[in-house]
Amino acid sequence: MGGVEEFFRQLAEEYPRWNFIWMYEDRQTGKVLSGIWMTVKLSLACVVLSVVVGILGAWCQGARSAVLRACVQGYIQFFRNTPPLVQLLFFYFALGQFTPTYSPDGWLEVPVISNVGWAIISLSFFAGAFNVEIFRSGIEAVPESTREAAESLGYSRLQTFQHVVFPLAFRVCLPALNNNLVNLVKTTTQAFAIAVPELLYQSVSIWNDFPSAQNPTMLLLFVVYILLVAILVFGMHRWERAMRIPGYGY
Repeated sequence: MGGVEEFFRQLAEEYPRWNFIWMYEDRQTGKVLSGIWMTVKLSLACVVLSVVVGILGAWCQGARSAVLRACVQGYIQFFRNTPPLVQLLFFYFALGQFTPTYSPDGWLEVPVISNVGWAIISLSFFAGAFNVEIFRSGIEAVPESTREAAESLGYSRLQTFQHVVFPLAFRVCLPALNNNLVNLVKTTTQAFAIAVPELLYQSVSIWNDFPSAQNPTMLLLFVVYILLVAILVFGMHRWERAMRIPGYGY
């Protein structure tokens, strides 16, 4: 047994309320590591998909079709004005009933979309609704004269958006986008409600089996999420500085 493992085992014996069991028991260590990995994967998937949803939604808000614009506005109002936990439960328990299934062994029916899939879809659409408005505000901040200059050079609407408007709007959006993505990473803990085995789910399973490990495991949760958010914020700030155009936007 290593010195670190022996130290935490003795600590648990002397101070029963501070049982860092995942530091000296392999099974609990595996739970923590798998929970952290699932949290990272869930966060990355939701961040990427929510940004894609935001970009597409902002593009559709400027469409000529009134029906398309109304659909995007309805989506924004629905997801912004209902709690994310309610959305998550609705997607998983209500829409999940209509999900096709398949049988890998001929007996067990497995849904095509798992609980992890529903968590990604629900949380991404929730954050995406805010991202649509963030990108819309950035697009509207681009001067009309800039668009007219691009169109005078023969650019189509799509080309103007892709090569001129969006690159400028994205720079304006980054600070607000950073805040929304940080909130999204923290909101992934709600996937616990549909048994997604992320860090909170694994932590609860640990202290249900070992009540003496509750305080250390809660401390672990705080530390891990502080580190995840710090990494995201650091990366976004570096990206923001790298993309800055002197004299434009901010």
